[in-house]
Amino acid sequence: MSKARSKKPAGTAVEPGLEANDVLKHLHFNPAEGLIWLEDRRMVLFHVESLRALRQELVLCLGMEATRGLLTRFGYSAGCRDAELAMKIRPPGTPVERLMISGGYFHALQGIVSPPIIVSQKVDIEKGICDIEFFWKNSYDDQVHIESFGIDGSAACWMEVGYASGFLSTCVGRRILVREVECRATGADMCRCIARPADDWPDAELDLVYFEPRPFHLVPPEASERSRTIEISPRKEGASRFIENSSVIGASVAFNTVMHKIQRVAPTTATVLLLGESGVGKSAFAKEIRVLSARADKPFLEVNCAAIPEQLMEAELFGVERGAYTGAGEARSGRFQVADGGTLFLDEISSLPMTAQGKLLRVIQTGEFETLGSTVTRKVDVRILAATNENLWKAVSEGRFREDLFYRLNVFPIQIPPLRERRDDIPLLLEHLLRKYSERYGRRVTGVTAQAWQILLNYRWPGNVREFENVIERGVILGENDQPLGYHQLVTIDSEIGAHGPMALNELGLLTENANLYPESRSPEAGQEAEALKAWAEGIVARSNMSLDAIENTLVKAAFKAAQGNFTKAAALLGVTRAQLAYRIKKMEDSDMSLH
Repeated sequence: MSKARSKKPAGTAVEPGLEANDVLKHLHFNPAEGLIWLEDRRMVLFHVESLRALRQELVLCLGMEATRGLLTRFGYSAGCRDAELAMKIRPPGTPVERLMISGGYFHALQGIVSPPIIVSQKVDIEKGICDIEFFWKNSYDDQVHIESFGIDGSAACWMEVGYASGFLSTCVGRRILVREVECRATGADMCRCIARPADDWPDAELDLVYFEPRPFHLVPPEASERSRTIEISPRKEGASRFIENSSVIGASVAFNTVMHKIQRVAPTTATVLLLGESGVGKSAFAKEIRVLSARADKPFLEVNCAAIPEQLMEAELFGVERGAYTGAGEARSGRFQVADGGTLFLDEISSLPMTAQGKLLRVIQTGEFETLGSTVTRKVDVRILAATNENLWKAVSEGRFREDLFYRLNVFPIQIPPLRERRDDIPLLLEHLLRKYSERYGRRVTGVTAQAWQILLNYRWPGNVREFENVIERGVILGENDQPLGYHQLVTIDSEIGAHGPMALNELGLLTENANLYPESRSPEAGQEAEALKAWAEGIVARSNMSLDAIENTLVKAAFKAAQGNFTKAAALLGVTRAQLAYRIKKMEDSDMSLH
């Protein structure tokens, strides 16, 4: 690393959203049962010496680059978990922007690294802005790396960088990349980091490669060259290109597990069976297998078995000769012939008729088939990828699916997790879809409000990625230029989000607290607050000493105070549009009522 050092941090850190004690009081020890809990999450303690031995063994077995990737992704997952907890336990009314540095308290509590010392900070959730420069010290990553490998030319706080990236990405709602530009492992006095959206780094791919599972002989050589001091430079599209190269997007542990399997099986010719709920993206993962295979430049055909009538299925798959049946006026090639040499993706394979199942089994076994109405045997070389959201073994037991075909398809099954099990991917998906639909519909959407982000992050997404994409597309269409998307643009009267989100639309179309939001997961504090609010409302009604207008006007004043007079933020806090808030203000002015 260059010996030119940045100025040492001066002053105190920006006031955090959570104090150290706010985090500490959620840590509980139960030695009798061998349990440690941080809120509702189980924790463990390790000796640093043991972690050093693990790091050494990983480096010796996998190499420095692969080990860096593993620890970076491990840290990213931990950061996402702690960010979700921070947003859950933050004091009422605390803006998300003030949670940015709270991750340092979680890390310090776990003995990983000291809380960060902030040099500069510019954060605006609604505009997707996150530009932070900070220092940290006492990094355990540095300690074990220096003890094992000495001071060299590579930054070594891999887990901490991953953690900070995951924490900030979850808070902001877009991919934030934290880069360590000075490190004790390279001889610096303290570690200096810069956090910015991945799109704002001109060479983000040098770091993003460690957040995605891939064969590490493919890591760019420049990625290891941390000997230079990296300074902030103007925004380029490097990160966008890096992400867009893949048909699937994610950084969660569940996503990475799937990608590891795909990278192992893609170069082979094995049949792959993709399993998972409707909308999880089985088609996108099938395309990813094709892209990573030796058949990437060969034909790729996708067949939805549920969309083709049973009487036409054989003709669609295997082709038909002229006159084979009434209406067959000319010969037509089937999907297997067209896909010869390439890949055929059979979606909703459980819907395949029994007759077609028999022919499919033969093609998989021998590569041979006859077109409908012909006795000539044809031979093809087609790789089969299949997908279903149904339990195929159950279909076999019910006599709807051939057992021998099931075993032929089940060579390499891959379970695609639902979106609720890979929430760490939501910031990346949101950023990608906002960009995609903003370009498609000519909008300039800056991001989402803090309230809308909470809804997107906490909703269970029964329709998975497909539902998420529909919601974001609708939001962009309804969005206003240079404004973030709010609750009212993402949620409609008929939307399931309204039924399962933290806020809901009532029968009058008004925004109210959703009292039925997963009662089993509500904390005791949330239940007590709801009861207190209910008692307060009942007392007001019983005394008949305050009108509904007075209550609403008081809420408007409180929102303006919390937003420090910012009209857009006040509207976001109330979950209404600017137009709706303007109408309320006009009513207040007409009644000679001041905001102050």
